[in-house]
Amino acid sequence: MQQIKGILSSVMTVLHTIRLVDFLDIFIVAILFYAVLMMVHGSRAAQLFKGIIILIVANAVAGYLQMRVLGTILSAILQIGVLALIVVFQPEIRRALEQIGHGKLMSLDFLHTRTDSEELLLRATRAIAAVCDAAEQMSASRTGALIVFERKSNLKEIMGTGTILNADVTVELLNTIFYEGTLLHDGATIIREGRIAAGGCVLPLSDNLEISKEMGTRHRAGLGMSENSDAVVVVVSEESGIISLCREGIMVRRLDRAALYRILTKDVLSQIHLPEKEKARQKGVKKIADTAKRITGLRFGKKEDSSEQEEQESE
Repeated sequence: MQQIKGILSSVMTVLHTIRLVDFLDIFIVAILFYAVLMMVHGSRAAQLFKGIIILIVANAVAGYLQMRVLGTILSAILQIGVLALIVVFQPEIRRALEQIGHGKLMSLDFLHTRTDSEELLLRATRAIAAVCDAAEQMSASRTGALIVFERKSNLKEIMGTGTILNADVTVELLNTIFYEGTLLHDGATIIREGRIAAGGCVLPLSDNLEISKEMGTRHRAGLGMSENSDAVVVVVSEESGIISLCREGIMVRRLDRAALYRILTKDVLSQIHLPEKEKARQKGVKKIADTAKRITGLRFGKKEDSSEQEEQESE
């Protein structure tokens, strides 16, 4: 009983010493830490950030267990790593300073959540339909195109290499962007949350030596983007008009409109997190695709049904 009273007395003593400024201090630190997490979330830097946290925790555990050799090694790595962090996180640090300079950090823009899931589903479905229509038209006219659908990986760094558009995805706009006379036709167009976020973007090229020599820079860029992120990339060849799709470092070629729509619907719409009542109603990617078709009024014939059956048989 005396021990319990002693503990309660110690707690009360600590509570009496807490000031209002201490709560403000904790709140500001939490906001800054959350802002850092949001800046690196979904980017390649996020994995490095996780590795750093693991090293810090391991160093603390080694110190607590008095593991001197391991603790010395980890401490040396962390000390040298400070300089390495400046080099590795240079783009993120620059972006953070720019946001502070523009006042975006103080406006707490990073706390804003994304668009409502049902509205996002509708917009993404319309974007997919527009991309499929535009790809079919550009394939017929031998117009080269490179369209990237952002998924979980944050492509803000890639968008920074192009021109910010923030426009609705329409067939007419896509045809205009990739028209040979425009300034943006050589770069990639990034689609984020069912809208054209940026155009004329520069993508990382693939280092895959097994790529056919018939494929040019546009195909290498699409494949490289799929290797460096989870994005889905649609490529239309300027020479042959062949429609290709890149995902997870694999390129699928010679797609028609129906097959392209089916793959995009499966890969892009499956990343949208719906409310529980919507999940119970749709149950899976296939039902999401069916709902998407009803929204847009799209109907496919036997060609799509046969391609879907072939995919099920291959699985």
